[in-house]
Amino acid sequence: MSVLIGPETAAPAETLASVTRRLAPLARDRRWQLGLVATAVFLLAVAGTGYRYTPVVAAAPDPAAAVARPSRDLHRMLAARARLASALRSRVPHGTHIVIDQTHNRLRLMRGETLLLEAPCSAGSGMILKEGSHGRVWVFDTPRGAFEVLSRVENPVWRKPDWAFVEEGQPIPQDPGDRFEYGSLGEYALYFGDGYMIHGTLYERLIGRPVSHGCIRLGREPLRELWRSTALGTPIYIY
Repeated sequence: MSVLIGPETAAPAETLASVTRRLAPLARDRRWQLGLVATAVFLLAVAGTGYRYTPVVAAAPDPAAAVARPSRDLHRMLAARARLASALRSRVPHGTHIVIDQTHNRLRLMRGETLLLEAPCSAGSGMILKEGSHGRVWVFDTPRGAFEVLSRVENPVWRKPDWAFVEEGQPIPQDPGDRFEYGSLGEYALYFGDGYMIHGTLYERLIGRPVSHGCIRLGREPLRELWRSTALGTPIYIY
């Protein structure tokens, strides 16, 4: 960085002006014009412009100020992290609860922050079923949110809804007794609302894939452990 200080003397400028006046009559000739330009450049190179430049060195930063600011920022960030961690801990259930990650098809049984059971499961496939060209439409998604175990049933019997017959290409039965199917839900079922439940399956080879119609399918042994460790009102968190 340089700062323009000012002219040391007017002599170079005056010399250049006087030479220019003497050479002005010759400027009409092309050769003399070129010579005039060369002379002016030479005089500027020798005599200078009349100004001098002195470099200015920037002041060094204050080490104390550089250390103080990060320290204050770090203190604020640590305090904010502590507040967030405290708020997060306050939201963690303290008792037994079920957490279902339907994106990765994993079920976890927790007691506070302690993991009691982790097992693959099968959540909704997201498939869409249409009844004819202008009929009803069903989307086989698993709901997300906070739920709880509303009922526990041993050897559950599936009352097949209309979509099950539409999917199979069968007529919807008029007799309610024709809707019941035995053994397809496994040994236990934990209902958590609107017909959704955690239950077993005849097709355990598909566990871990999103293939259900919205319920959560679980293998036989994990389902038995879940049944032993839960009760009515056990929270269920699905995300």
